[in-house]
Amino acid sequence: MYRRFLKRPMDFILSLMAIIVLSPVLIIVGVLVRFKLGSPVLFKQKRPGLNEKIFTMYKFRTMTDEKDENGELLPDSVRLTKFGRMLRSTSLDELPELLNILKGDMSIVGPRPLLIRYLPYYHEHERLRSDVRPGITGLAQVNGRNSLTWDDRFATDNEYVKNVTLLSDIKIIVKTVLVVFQKKDILVGDEHVLLDLDVERSGDMPNGKT
Repeated sequence: MYRRFLKRPMDFILSLMAIIVLSPVLIIVGVLVRFKLGSPVLFKQKRPGLNEKIFTMYKFRTMTDEKDENGELLPDSVRLTKFGRMLRSTSLDELPELLNILKGDMSIVGPRPLLIRYLPYYHEHERLRSDVRPGITGLAQVNGRNSLTWDDRFATDNEYVKNVTLLSDIKIIVKTVLVVFQKKDILVGDEHVLLDLDVERSGDMPNGKT
């Protein structure tokens, strides 16, 4: 009942309240991003959502647009500034995703939306994660976050999808607040050593092709 009839209305109401309450923070962070990192303030990227339907996800940008002499963007590790690291470590860069929740693209709690290019590399049972809306936070984020392996992330996402309840969502939200304040299991920049899913599993595809 909660999953079918209550989760979406609660997401809408809570995200709207959060936007109103956090509006001063959103404005301040937006101004700082514009001043320190330039324009545009928001980073937009296509991600797969419910039933793998593609949507545009919003985040505060955390990197500059610095380029080399050939006009190519410098590596992420160079463009990720100290300010950008702070935004990621405190999860402030995720706040614009509240707009995605209002639109119905995302939920407060659910599997994190991954990159579109990862879709061909999912194992069949891992597609279960797309049976629910992706979330700003999720079970994987409060049980290891960036330190989990890909297999563990997918297994944790499946565990959540199979047991969506109001109580579990409340527990995840509370744990998320604790994880963010404790800065636990948060890896950014050069610290994030987990291979991209397509790189890690490229050998699993026939002839190495996607």
